[in-house]
Parts: sequence; structure tokens; C-alpha cells
Amino acid sequence: MSGNHSVPSALLPGVDGAAFGVALAVRLRQRGVPVGFTAIENFIRALEVSPPDSLPRLYWTARITLVRQRSEIDVFDAVFAAVFGGVALALDPHARRRPRITASGRDDAFASLPANSTDRRHGDALPWVTLPPVVADAEASDSPLAVPDRLPNDISGLAEVPFEHLDAREMELLGTWLRSAVVDWPTRRSRRLAANPRGHRIAVRATVQRSRRTGWEPLHLVRERAIDKPRRVVMLCDVSQSMQAQAPAYFHLMRALALAADAEVFAFATSLTRLTTVLTHKSAAVAIEQATDKVTDRFGGTRIATNLRALLSSHHGGALRGAIVIIGSDGWDSDSPEALASAMARLRRRAHRVIWMNPRASAPDFEPRVASMAAALPYCDRLLPADTFRSLQRVIAEISRARRLHSVT
Repeated sequence: MSGNHSVPSALLPGVDGAAFGVALAVRLRQRGVPVGFTAIENFIRALEVSPPDSLPRLYWTARITLVRQRSEIDVFDAVFAAVFGGVALALDPHARRRPRITASGRDDAFASLPANSTDRRHGDALPWVTLPPVVADAEASDSPLAVPDRLPNDISGLAEVPFEHLDAREMELLGTWLRSAVVDWPTRRSRRLAANPRGHRIAVRATVQRSRRTGWEPLHLVRERAIDKPRRVVMLCDVSQSMQAQAPAYFHLMRALALAADAEVFAFATSLTRLTTVLTHKSAAVAIEQATDKVTDRFGGTRIATNLRALLSSHHGGALRGAIVIIGSDGWDSDSPEALASAMARLRRRAHRVIWMNPRASAPDFEPRVASMAAALPYCDRLLPADTFRSLQRVIAEISRARRLHSVT
């Protein structure tokens, strides 16, 4: 995307098309819409091929090229209305069927998010020309262009906020951002083989079949190698009274893993509840509500060892073999430490890696002084803090790290 990309139209006179397309895509990404480089290139090329001479043409050009899913239309309308002054309802005849966009150009899903200084000073206008990364105040000038301060976007600011300070809308927004973080998934080597020129084994049947063309002389050897398949992930979430503030956020992580990686997810307090089917609902709000209703023993006591034994003995126990197991709990357990150590030993022999998320581990002076936590720690590969969405993203990064720790199980 090099060269001159100015849009020769009456609607955007003298505007750098590349800078305009990138700036609009950045706004959409800040609101949780995953706009890729291909979509940005398509939008810029569309502006060059058919310069928009009216606002409706610009709206539909951007929407067709930048929006991929129906669930992203509301966010796109909100961003477009914020830039061009609340015009999405007039341009899209179906927009009135969706939640109303407020006068400020931000829909209800973003009403609780703080606007940055650029929005307050310039009315959500896009930087339509390429600007230098200047953060200091510019000197007085007659130029109509202004250089905004570079500030973190809304999602980055909320990612470090503790779970107990987030409302339902902010948590749903960050859950969408968390789902987009699941990009690099670990794999495991299967027993199935496929032809590959870099393989170390010779496919005898394929080589013999190919030798029919050369008088049964095997002049060309067909090589094969094992096929890699995604590694299974199983997550268990503690929903007892001591984990009341973290349970909704852990549900969003479980939903992200179930949707993006086909993971098996469970919740436990005094009994074990499978949530894989309900958390894969297309609506995040409905999925979290159904998961909360299904866990009947939430915010009660905790029996970690009993629930681990129940999972190992159930027909879902086979999913643990060679899997990455994630346990989200603070370690408070009504069962004895010896029972938890025995259950964790069985789990460790069956799983590929065991990751324990503890919301208390982010404290500077944290030590696993709880007897149950101390008993389970020798059987864990990693103990990670999990009190903010940023820390949950580090958990996903730790899962992806297993790709480099590839081994045959």
C-alpha cells in the first residue's frame, strides 16, 4: 500500500486514503472488532477505484470491506456515527432493530468506557493525514491540522482493572478482546501420517504405486510424516464463595477457549458441572447467564480433591490425556491436603501440562501458605496470577508456549 492514496472526491477532498483507512480500522480494533490487514487493503483499494461522493456510499464501502460478522455491525455503526455525527441510523434501514446509538456517537455497550483526550478535544474525528508521533503541545499555527496526544485505548486501560471493579458490559467487552488473543494454539503429534517431502519415513505403498509409471523402478521416493493436531485444553473454574469476584471473568476465559480451541470447561464448588455446551452460545451475555444458572452450588464451599477425582473417573476423564489442564482457584479446600495431593498426582500423570491460576498470586508477598495450595503446587508446571484480564492473557500466552515444548504423548 505504497504511493499516493489521496481520495479525489467531494466528500473527502485531499484526504490520504491509506491514513483514513488505517485510522478507521484502529478505531474499530479499539472497540473489539478484529479488522485484518487484508480488510484494510480492500477498503483502501475500494476508495481508490470508486471514490465515495456521498456519506451513504462511504458507509457501505467501509461496512462491506471491514465488517465480517453480523455481531460486529452494532460496533461499526457506533464508531461510524462517532466519526460522522450519528448518521448510522439514517444510512442503514435495519439499524433501528438494534440497540439505539446515543447522541454522542457511542452505543450503550461503550457508554461506560472513558473517552480519551482526543475524543473530547476533536469530537472523535479521525486523523486523516499521517501525523508524526508528537506528544507535546504544538506551537501556535494557522494550520487546521492538530496533533493528538497518544494515549492508551479504552480496552488497554480496562485490562489492568481488578475484576471486582468491572461491570457486566466492560467484562463482556474484555471477554471479546480475550477471545481474539487465542491465535497461536499448541499442537500434538498424532499417529496419522501424510505425504510430506520433508518427512523422514518412506511411504511404501505410495512409492510402489508411483513406480508403476517407471516400469516398477522406484525412482521417486514418497516421504511421509506424522500429522499434528490441536492439543486438547481442559479448564476447571472454582465458583465457591471466595472466588465470587473472579468467577464471571473466568467464565469469559472458558468461553474464549471453548469457542476458539474446542476446549472442555468445568465449574466446581462442592460438585462438578460441565459448561462446554452452554458457554459456546453465540451471545456472550446469554452464555454467561446460562452458565451461572447451571451451577447450582456456586458461592458455597469448595471440594477440589473430590471434584478432581470425579473428573478423572468420569467419561470425560479421557479428555485429560495429553491435555493442557488449567485450574482456576485460590486453593481453599474443604478436603484434606493429602487427598488433593493424591488427586493432583493422578492428574499430573495423565495431563501434558498443569497450570494453576490463583488470583491471590499477584500480591507482592504471596506465598502458598494454604495447606491445600502447598500440597498441589509440586504437581503444577506453572502457578500464574489471575486477577485482571491482562493476567488472563498471560495464561493464554503460557498455553501457546506449549507449542515450543512439543513432545509426543
